[in-house]
Amino acid sequence: MGRKLDPSKKEKRGPGRKARKQRGAEVELARFLPPVKEQVSLHKEKRAVKAAGQTSRGQSGFSDDNSKWLAPAKAKQIPSKGNNVELSSNGEVEEESWEMEEEDGSSEEVMDDYGVSSSEEEELLPIEKAALKQTSDRGGLSEDDSEEEEEVAEEASRQKTGQKEEENLDLQLNLDVDEQFKLPSNEQIEREDILFIFFLPAEPPDLHIIHQRIKGNMEVLQDFGVKREEGRTRQDYITLLRRDMAAYYSYSDFLLMKLMDIFPLPELINFLEANEVPRPVTIRTNTLKTRRRDLAQALINRGVNLDPLGKWSKTGLVVYDSSVPIGATPEYLAGHYMLQGASSLLPVMALAPQENERILDMCCAPGGKTSYIAQLMKNTGMILANDSNAERLRSVVGNLHRLGVTNAVVSNCDGRQFPKVCSNLLYHVLGGFDRVLLDAPCSGTGVISKDPAVKTNKDEKDILRSAHLQKELILSAIDSVNAASETGGYIVYCTCSIMVEENEWVVDYALKKRNVRLVATGLDFGKEGFTRFKDRRFHPSLKSTRRFYPHTHNMDGFFIAKFKKFSNAIPQAQKEPAVEVAMPSVVPDTINMEPQPKKKLEGSKADKGQKPPQPALKKRHSLQAQRRPLKT
Repeated sequence: MGRKLDPSKKEKRGPGRKARKQRGAEVELARFLPPVKEQVSLHKEKRAVKAAGQTSRGQSGFSDDNSKWLAPAKAKQIPSKGNNVELSSNGEVEEESWEMEEEDGSSEEVMDDYGVSSSEEEELLPIEKAALKQTSDRGGLSEDDSEEEEEVAEEASRQKTGQKEEENLDLQLNLDVDEQFKLPSNEQIEREDILFIFFLPAEPPDLHIIHQRIKGNMEVLQDFGVKREEGRTRQDYITLLRRDMAAYYSYSDFLLMKLMDIFPLPELINFLEANEVPRPVTIRTNTLKTRRRDLAQALINRGVNLDPLGKWSKTGLVVYDSSVPIGATPEYLAGHYMLQGASSLLPVMALAPQENERILDMCCAPGGKTSYIAQLMKNTGMILANDSNAERLRSVVGNLHRLGVTNAVVSNCDGRQFPKVCSNLLYHVLGGFDRVLLDAPCSGTGVISKDPAVKTNKDEKDILRSAHLQKELILSAIDSVNAASETGGYIVYCTCSIMVEENEWVVDYALKKRNVRLVATGLDFGKEGFTRFKDRRFHPSLKSTRRFYPHTHNMDGFFIAKFKKFSNAIPQAQKEPAVEVAMPSVVPDTINMEPQPKKKLEGSKADKGQKPPQPALKKRHSLQAQRRPLKT
């Protein structure tokens, strides 16, 4: 392995004290040292100048003892560092090359603090003198270099700041010159479309230019009356904005049109930006096995950085970073917590299950909400966890076993046929459910950050297909609840979509088709649902529904509505006869008209060649004339 370096022991570099006595050592050491040019030091120059001054004064003709102070004083001439001593032809130093003595005029040798004269330098070896010269030269050069480097750094910083100021000034000048955003011409737009379609691999669109164009377009639309371009309509700006946003954020034109109908333009930009960032990782504490405080301490000891989710949740924790896989810790395998999004906790909180109740989770996979219901019920009562996909039920069974849920029954049925198939079980055996949770399948427009494919693979047919399925499921969920329940009779409908067709339209449809009413969800935050959207008007009670967005609540997009069922009767069979009964009061002869065509048909079968009597035709025409005003 070799010897280890001991920092306490310092190696000797250069000759020591004993080397001065060993005169032959410098010859051997000179082989290993680089050749050094002989240069006269400043100190020797001063000594030579002083010596020359003494000789010149001695020849000047002064004979008395006061020659030192009688000599005329001359201005000091400070030679440069590189000046050498110049001798005249007779061996004397020239007068211009020397500088005056110190003010006291003493020509004695300089003594150091210990009383040693400077002449001792002559005893130093040539190697030591060369080393001293090198250190002195390096010191001077290092100081000069450091000063030069500082000056260069200052100049560079000044240049950078100057460039930034110039760029800012250029931008400000450009903004001042081009105060109004100008729409590109049709030729430019067509050219960009051609480049985008045919030269996509080689020349992709410049996203920076598109982003700047979106900002400028937004500024014009916010103050359209002042900043708009003459001859351009608002629709031109909106069309260009939708096209640019589709190119910059990679959305389909259909989905962007839907989002522009829901959000104002500034909020739409925030929503699109929020979908590009993943939502924070959240976990739910399983209080059937541990407490949140104990779980947080155990995870912190394992290197997990976390905080409580919020004041609205007593079991949630948000995880910022972790040195261990958060889904493979011993606590996770022991069932102490469940990886679950923050928005998935809200429907169960709105449902508010009570102990010893019968609860149906109609679309339960992967089991996060089902286990949360069991946790709030403290493993009492009964939970029927149903899902139409048998493969997804495997994860439900695994999570329920891991989390220690013992009051759940797992079933694989179609939720739309649930009341018909399980009618005997519901009403004769169980007496109906007290509460039902319906997390309906949807288009997933609220979880684009998890599934970016939603940006382009959804169209109008997908939205309408999901809405139709949701209408069937919500009627089935309402029919499964017993309105006579002492503690329940509630239905919670939720989706991870923000489309109005899948949320408010479905809720308004359920209010018309069943004896239910909307009640408060019990959630203190969230935006109210729409009571009007474009040309449609919904029931005013839809204000009690709640919407959650990623750009405002930092969680997945979600919609929650809570119903209260007040009658088990289905009103659909009662509304149609009521409309028909109101008609005879205006036209009393309409009741007698129904059997007459049957008699006429029977007569036509018996006597095909005979024509019906004319009085019957007159009576029919009179009745038709009476019906016409009613239709208008």
